[in-house]
Amino acid sequence: MKPARTKTPRKPVVKKGSQTNLKDPVGVYCRVRPLSFPDQECCIEVINNTTVQLHTPEGYRLNRNGDYKEIQYSFKRVFGPHTTQKELFDVVANPLVDDLIHGKNGLLFTYGVTGSGKTHTMTGSLGAGGLLPRCLDMIFNSIGSFQAKRYVFKSNDRNSMDIQCEVDALLERQRREAMPNPKTPSGKRQIDPEFADMINVQEFCKAEEVDEDSVYGVFVSYIEIYNNYIYDLLEEVTFDPIKPKWNSCSTPMRNADFVPPQSKVLREDKNHNMYVAGCTEVEVKSIEEAFDVFWRGQKKRRIANTHLNRESSRSHSVFNIKLVQAPLDATGDNVLQEKEQITISQLSLVDLAGSERTNRTKAEGNRLREAGNINQSLMTLRTCMEVLRENQMYGTNKMVPYRDSKLTHLFKNYFDGEGKVRMIVCVNPKAEDYEESLQVMRFAEVTQEVEVARPADKAICGLTPGRRYRNHARAGPVGDELLVTEVVLQSFPPLPSCEILDINDEQTLPRLIEALEKRHLLRQTMIDEFNKQSVTFKAMLQEFDSGALNKENYIQGKLNEKEKVISGQKLEIERLEKKNKTLEYKIEILEKTTTIFEEDKRSLQHELEAQNQKLQRQFSDKRRLEARLQDMVTETTMKWEKECERRVAAKQLEMQNKLWVKDEKLKQLKAIVTEPKTEKPERPSRERDREKATQRSVSPSPVPNAPPLRLRHRRSRSAGDRWVDHKPASNVQTETVMQPHVPHAITVSVPNEKALAKCEKYMLTHQELASDGEIETKLIKGDVYKTRGGGQSVQFTDIETLKQESPTSRKRRSSSAAPAQPDGAESEWTDVETRCSMAVEMRAGSQLGPGYQHHAQPKRKKP
Repeated sequence: MKPARTKTPRKPVVKKGSQTNLKDPVGVYCRVRPLSFPDQECCIEVINNTTVQLHTPEGYRLNRNGDYKEIQYSFKRVFGPHTTQKELFDVVANPLVDDLIHGKNGLLFTYGVTGSGKTHTMTGSLGAGGLLPRCLDMIFNSIGSFQAKRYVFKSNDRNSMDIQCEVDALLERQRREAMPNPKTPSGKRQIDPEFADMINVQEFCKAEEVDEDSVYGVFVSYIEIYNNYIYDLLEEVTFDPIKPKWNSCSTPMRNADFVPPQSKVLREDKNHNMYVAGCTEVEVKSIEEAFDVFWRGQKKRRIANTHLNRESSRSHSVFNIKLVQAPLDATGDNVLQEKEQITISQLSLVDLAGSERTNRTKAEGNRLREAGNINQSLMTLRTCMEVLRENQMYGTNKMVPYRDSKLTHLFKNYFDGEGKVRMIVCVNPKAEDYEESLQVMRFAEVTQEVEVARPADKAICGLTPGRRYRNHARAGPVGDELLVTEVVLQSFPPLPSCEILDINDEQTLPRLIEALEKRHLLRQTMIDEFNKQSVTFKAMLQEFDSGALNKENYIQGKLNEKEKVISGQKLEIERLEKKNKTLEYKIEILEKTTTIFEEDKRSLQHELEAQNQKLQRQFSDKRRLEARLQDMVTETTMKWEKECERRVAAKQLEMQNKLWVKDEKLKQLKAIVTEPKTEKPERPSRERDREKATQRSVSPSPVPNAPPLRLRHRRSRSAGDRWVDHKPASNVQTETVMQPHVPHAITVSVPNEKALAKCEKYMLTHQELASDGEIETKLIKGDVYKTRGGGQSVQFTDIETLKQESPTSRKRRSSSAAPAQPDGAESEWTDVETRCSMAVEMRAGSQLGPGYQHHAQPKRKKP
């Protein structure tokens, strides 16, 4: 089986501009713009050159203490409302331009709310040029005389540069100039009056220590990030009548020559730096050319009128200044044709669109979508800063979400150590922008804690410095030598005429000989003088050599002493470093131990708090349970006391009734026994027996102050009212002659609300087994009342008891209780017993008295 092919791991790339040991925090500056009107309420106060203070406006909510909340924020530098553009440039942008000329990258961006002065800070206004024109002015002031000829450097689509020789560059220039509409700006073009005052910088500014043995080229590009898409503002789009026409606000328009450009994509070069593929880079040779290119792109940038700003930027603009530097060859006349020796540095000037709230800007449609994309990209920038800060402060390794936005993805290399990062926070002090300014200040506070690796210095070229001016100065010594020779020849006497016209001429040769002898004498004299001077000069040289040798020996001795001191100091430094490492190790161990102890302390504190809370809960539960038990005991005690009292009272009443019945029976028995036996009496009726019993009753009633019993006829109260006759299904039919009967009654087996609502009276038929084994039927009667809740309640008022008895059982019981009597006595005894057996209507004292209530549908209690 063929093994699976694994991916070759990529070799880690060491970035050329990063130094892992040295890091610098992101420089955050604050600029406070002046108020639009003098009578506006101000919420931002400049305390000093590094601190501002925010005051809560009058109309905003107070804090919890009821006082106005004042917050102070610190910056690297604070610029007040009266700060000039020159002061801001000298502090913020000047160091970045100086690093650019020395081969280091830089990023400068303005951040703030809509209308806080970001575009004014970056671009400027008439008579007050911003940071961008001042950066261009400083660049061309520094490299103006060292610029390479046009097209010596040529950009490619791989974020790098190619070098052309002078001949190829000349041919390229001629070809471009021969084109009908050259795309490259010309230095002879007249300056646009719209920005003439912006680039007219009065103060001369120049970088120090510019490498004179190199040539430079400046390339600029201008892009915008609109709705998270990248567009090239310098791209020349040809007019196409077929395509639809759109204006700068992405709405259709007629009779125009603007076609929206194609969005660009981000790519990564061989050094893992991000760049915009296919972006137009224009080579410029002066500040006028560079700003003219910028102004052309600025006219294409998307701006719109909102409720807060008449010219609000609807996109993030990025103006890149790329400086290409290549060394001269050994002769100092031509550029070294080695691509590896090219140094490319870049300065990115970013004008961010302002964060805004749609409820204040009154944005709708496209404006609303633009505001959402702007706020989303700024939120992604803030998130990246927070993650970087967290990784650096706490040692975590969270992934920074650069790719969530094109803005952060483009500048990720700067935060990874490819250059310095500077941010200018622009704020408007008016009270209406208080909440937005507060959010901006919090973002600035987080950004200041992010550290960026310091870029490394440029590698030194191995060629001899001073090559540019060496050839120019090479002709100097030869000319001086010729001049000295000419002076010496002029000091000799002039030679006479050497022309001999006559054979007998005897004067010309003697004059010539005399002149030559004088010249020879003068020459000999000069030689002697030269010899004397050479001897003197040699002596002086020997003296100077001896002095130099003595000084050299003295300096060497001093150097040896210094070296000994330095070596001793190095040994001391090494010892101190070792000691420092030991102490650092001990400190680290102590810090770890302290951390462990603190964690243990926190855990023990948490455990103690948990135990205390548990004890408190148990104690509270115990108290609550005790109170509940106490209430239950009290309630149960009272209940049983009342129940005992009720039972005792009922038992007493029952016993008194029994005693009274027995007393009555005995009295009737005595009266019957004492009566003369003439003839057998007829059995009296129940009513007559009751009357006689009442007449013979002499003993007092067992219940004190009890009202006399009123004679009632069964069913006498049933006439005229509607009854509910409740007969449970468990009742047994007695099949007796006397049956309870209620006319016009609704008979139910289970009480219901519908039946109770139609009637005024209620009767419950209840059966139970008596003590003698007979069935006892009770008719429990009551009145029906309506309740407040819309239901019905029953108030019981009377109980009738119906009891069925067997005569045989009574005779048997009676005969067993007494001796046998004659027939008359037995019949009399039976008659007395029959007369004594009467229905008793129970009222007070019974178990089901007037206080017992029955509801048709009792409400169910919650558990």
